[in-house]
Amino acid sequence: MILKALRVSGLLLVLAACSSSDEATLGTSGASGVTDPNAGMGAADTGSGMGGADVSGSDIAGGASPGTQQDLEVNVGDRIFFGYDSSTLDDTARRTLERQSAWLQQFGGVAVTIEGHTDERGTREFNLALGERRAAAVKSYLQTLGVSPDRLLTISYGEERPVDPAHDESAYALNRRAVTAVNVSQ
Repeated sequence: MILKALRVSGLLLVLAACSSSDEATLGTSGASGVTDPNAGMGAADTGSGMGGADVSGSDIAGGASPGTQQDLEVNVGDRIFFGYDSSTLDDTARRTLERQSAWLQQFGGVAVTIEGHTDERGTREFNLALGERRAAAVKSYLQTLGVSPDRLLTISYGEERPVDPAHDESAYALNRRAVTAVNVSQ
């Protein structure tokens, strides 16, 4: 419950930071013709690097502690989005994963779980398999960027954990995602 609250808080911080951004960048469409859920999302929509944030110090944008889920969400981007019935990484997803890789290399003691999600269309079995392919695609790309596979777990939630429960294309686009979640040590 606390993790969910932190995620919502992080999203609100990112959205608030984007409120003054150039409106020409908002609502851009990807190759699928669907509004890109990443458009105008601050660090999640920037090119290379760490979104301009210095994550080495204790004064991190958004007040997040270094190496935490909130730090990942606010300063790097914790999710990527997929096209309909696809587990292919687009350029925006690869840029986000490149930032995640740099962040993971900076915080070598952090392990993550990559969650694969789908929209509600399709059977439960199909969506679980698609969610697994999405999580595996993210893991594979992070590995090619030098992140140890020992630090990367995957899980598929299929359609079971929608971000937006609506039944329209904009909700489906938000639900077709992979989320990188920092594992909490016990």
